[in-house]
Amino acid sequence: MSYRHKEAVAKPFLKWAGGKTQLLSTFDKYYPEELLNGGIKRYIEPFVGSGAVLFQIMQNFKIESAYIADINYDLINVYKVVKHNANNLIDYLKEMEINFLHLPDEQRKVFYYTIRNEYNQGKTGFCYRKNSKQTIKRAGQFIFLNKTCFNGLYRVNKDGLYNVPMGSYKNPKICDNVNLIAVSDVLQNVHILHSDYKQCKNNINSNSFVYFDPPYRPLNKTASFTSYNEYDFDDSKQIELAQFYREVCQDKKAYLMLSNSNPKNVDKNDTFFEELFEGFNIYNVNARRAINSKGEKRGQIKELVITNYDIYGESRRANEEYQIL
Repeated sequence: MSYRHKEAVAKPFLKWAGGKTQLLSTFDKYYPEELLNGGIKRYIEPFVGSGAVLFQIMQNFKIESAYIADINYDLINVYKVVKHNANNLIDYLKEMEINFLHLPDEQRKVFYYTIRNEYNQGKTGFCYRKNSKQTIKRAGQFIFLNKTCFNGLYRVNKDGLYNVPMGSYKNPKICDNVNLIAVSDVLQNVHILHSDYKQCKNNINSNSFVYFDPPYRPLNKTASFTSYNEYDFDDSKQIELAQFYREVCQDKKAYLMLSNSNPKNVDKNDTFFEELFEGFNIYNVNARRAINSKGEKRGQIKELVITNYDIYGESRRANEEYQIL
């Protein structure tokens, strides 16, 4: 069955910790002028996550080629299935949605944890490179868990097993067929890679805009949720990324933008990122994030946007008073 809807605008189809949908209007002020005037033809995002920035850029600017990547095999599998098998994926999700929503609460829990167990058991020996009914099923399970789990988290233990409990949604939208088709259309012009961010260098040229959205440095111990994959992105990894950022800037002459947490939200003397990215442009932007388990302590915080190019024009620069460098 075809689910095409010509006028749909693609938006993120996954909930994702640190997703950038809320910041898109702010990011408009920090993109390079060359992107706005059509001079940049290639877009690269090595930590794709929910793809909010990807979908904004692909639908609003004159990008001829794009590359997205992530180290999370299952996330990349979902993107590939949406690109190549959207209709079959929708059929699978629609059936799952009907079966789940018709159940009383207690039976929904059984359904959720059964799918979670199947998803974890299916990880062993799974062939991600093979386009098959199994890749569609695994992508469907991924999306189902994402839409019905607690807070839309993706979290795994040290063995790489998904361990997020069920959420308490009354009527979750498990299958958004209109958006999935819109996303599939956008992805037709996107190369989807399973890789470490360092491998993106092969695809970068001077005509590229590269957006880095790595796992954020935790503002405190409780802000870290075990891991996004089996490997922690600790301070040593943040340092490696900053070194790579400098290397790409020097070798490729591309336009680079990076987001991360601002440690000064909790410690005004923490200059970790100022030291790592000395010489680059570092800006504060407002974001609404949960930095505490207690609801009353959640709200507006500052996040960092780091660029290797100047932001021209007063009308485009937001929060200039918070510029660090």
